[in-house]
Amino acid sequence: MPTGFSALQLVLTADPALIAIVRLSLIVSLSAVLLAAFIGVPFGAFLALVRFPGREVIIVVLNALMGLPPVVVGLLVYLLLSRAGPLGSWGLLFTPQAMIVAQTVLIAPIIAALTRQTLEDLWTEYRDELEAMGVGPSGRIATLIWDGRFSLVTALLAGFGRAAAEVGAVLIVGGNIDGFTRVMTTAIALETSKGDLPLAIGLGLVLIAIVVTVNAAAWGLRRAGERFAG
Repeated sequence: MPTGFSALQLVLTADPALIAIVRLSLIVSLSAVLLAAFIGVPFGAFLALVRFPGREVIIVVLNALMGLPPVVVGLLVYLLLSRAGPLGSWGLLFTPQAMIVAQTVLIAPIIAALTRQTLEDLWTEYRDELEAMGVGPSGRIATLIWDGRFSLVTALLAGFGRAAAEVGAVLIVGGNIDGFTRVMTTAIALETSKGDLPLAIGLGLVLIAIVVTVNAAAWGLRRAGERFAG
């Protein structure tokens, strides 16, 4: 049976091993996005609206962190969670929780930087109006977040896409343990090295479908935002 056909059959028949890997991948990546949004959106809003000494330096560093190498993030999280590390007593290393932490560290700067840029542009546009209306700091943030909600959701989708396609960090802190910490990207790497191409290709097809769906959703939200603004 051709390899491609076998891979497609695994996907169409909802192979249990494949489904388990996809399910864990989605749980880890979505959890990381939620945590990163909880950290990144408020921090990005703070940088957008508050002026203080050293702000420009922080923005430069934040933008640079958007390109953090995943293996470096994985190494740092590994050192924190290892037995000799400051958080070793938590026992999180080689667990899905450690993978969530690694992906959160990886994508939080992306969400924060995109949030900062979006809200700063809106603040420049609406600053005089909001100040004339006497809107307080919390009201300003709420107004700008609501007005920029389409762009912010796009930022979250960008973070999810980065997390779902990431392999280096989760491999280091998760260990790629079968049935426990094996996600799509690490499974593709392992199964390819083992020569089990049907499963690797099947997971690749699912991963591509997820990435395409996320990008299509981001594009659709961007267009919806443009029509709403118009």
